[in-house]
Amino acid sequence: MKTSTLSKRSHTKSESLWEKAKRLIPGGVNSPVRSFKEVGGVPLFVEKGFGSKLYDADGNAYIDYVMGWGPLILGHANPEVIEALHKAFLKGSAFGAPTQQEVELARLLCEAVPSLEKVRLVNSGTEAAMTALRLARACTKREKVLKFQGCYHGHVDQMLVEAGSGALTHSVPDSAGLPSGTLETTRVVPYNDLSKVKALFEKEGETIACIMVEPVAANMGVIPPKPGFLEGLRDITKAYGSLLIFDEVLTGFRLSKGGAQEKYGITSDLTMLGKIIGGGLPIGAVGGRSDIMALLSPEGPVYQAGTLSGNSLSVAAGVATLNILSRKNVYETLEAKGIFLENLFKGEFKRKGIPGCVNRAGSLLSPFFGLGKAECFQNLKAMDKEMHKTFFHGSLEEGLYFPPSPFEAFFLSLSHSEEDLARTGEGVRKVFDTL
Repeated sequence: MKTSTLSKRSHTKSESLWEKAKRLIPGGVNSPVRSFKEVGGVPLFVEKGFGSKLYDADGNAYIDYVMGWGPLILGHANPEVIEALHKAFLKGSAFGAPTQQEVELARLLCEAVPSLEKVRLVNSGTEAAMTALRLARACTKREKVLKFQGCYHGHVDQMLVEAGSGALTHSVPDSAGLPSGTLETTRVVPYNDLSKVKALFEKEGETIACIMVEPVAANMGVIPPKPGFLEGLRDITKAYGSLLIFDEVLTGFRLSKGGAQEKYGITSDLTMLGKIIGGGLPIGAVGGRSDIMALLSPEGPVYQAGTLSGNSLSVAAGVATLNILSRKNVYETLEAKGIFLENLFKGEFKRKGIPGCVNRAGSLLSPFFGLGKAECFQNLKAMDKEMHKTFFHGSLEEGLYFPPSPFEAFFLSLSHSEEDLARTGEGVRKVFDTL
């Protein structure tokens, strides 16, 4: 690789904060991928964000393609969301009692997502996964679950077997501290490999409660489903009396108003949501068929509870966000931005003769350095992580904040302007010239 000639920004304050953080917080961060462990160097300590831009503690500005890891589809500090939060905060921040606006958010979710007849709000995607698994086991009276290599469904014990996201980034696809019994009830097959799913069900189908899947895998980088893959999962689960659970924490309200279900025309039995439905505040949700959701306490025997579930601030931000996403041409606009970024990276791989491929689904995107294709976790083992690392740090110096891991998705937002995209094109081309 060539020696970089890119200018260096000052990160003095981030470096000082990093040293303090490491003395007070495990690993210096409150979520592993933030540590820059995969790419090296000192993580940015962010001061503020407006629209498409992030500003770090040293005053450096960046065009942000992480967007809070997905929820900020409108951009940072959207004025309408801020106004909704202000009005809600003036009335109080938490009540531990039902509110009118959480009913409104539930209505918006059920009207938009094809599989949702009823929905329960929780506090995170992890909580949504916990609840969905418990419901599936109660509904089917079975214990085994099937997941896919590289798919991440929160830090739930049963789902941290060959998981994605930060677990892949830190080379820990399984976590320490998992009970041995957890591994006994979880089955794992490669994503996009329908033949292996069929073979497993032929052997153990009568004991499998559910298949949990990201309809578009986005926690090992973006890997869309092959044609027929989701349809095949739907057919198999129906044939064996198992439930199909879509983890749409990342794809919900991003690929379309109805998420991946609307885009691909497949309806799951249960759906997990998060990220966008809270407008940047902590939230999660699980929903689906009325008969399954009726199993939840206090209506049924499956217990689930949360002091801050349906929190008034998260719900207010969520309602404001979903109302904006209901406006005309929102998803066409996001699609166009995604196409621009996809073509940019494809063009640079070709121009420089660098092996690489680009996967995209709507406004989710991943370039993979060193790969001819990326269709499942096994393909990723040949990824050129060193080249990705060089690209990441070069982009940072160019004022472009991409995910600090090759296993994470790029996120576009409505706030990314034509000027932002043009500047991104200039920066990416400059960095590719150093590779």
